[in-house]
Amino acid sequence: MDDNTKLAAVIRHWVEHNESHLDDYRRWGETAAKLGLASVKTEIDAAVDKLSQSNDHLKKALDRLIK
Repeated sequence: MDDNTKLAAVIRHWVEHNESHLDDYRRWGETAAKLGLASVKTEIDAAVDKLSQSNDHLKKALDRLIK
């Protein structure tokens, strides 16, 4: 397997891994909200936004790699 193929596989893995964490973060954000911890939910939501942005960049990198 050449390095381009390995890099594509690694980036795909990172995206999938991040997406699994995003689901957990969202659930825990909702739990925080139910507990009346609005400021905690706000911070978790900010983390979700940043991780989503990170995934957007990883997906763009993958698109550039496989073109």
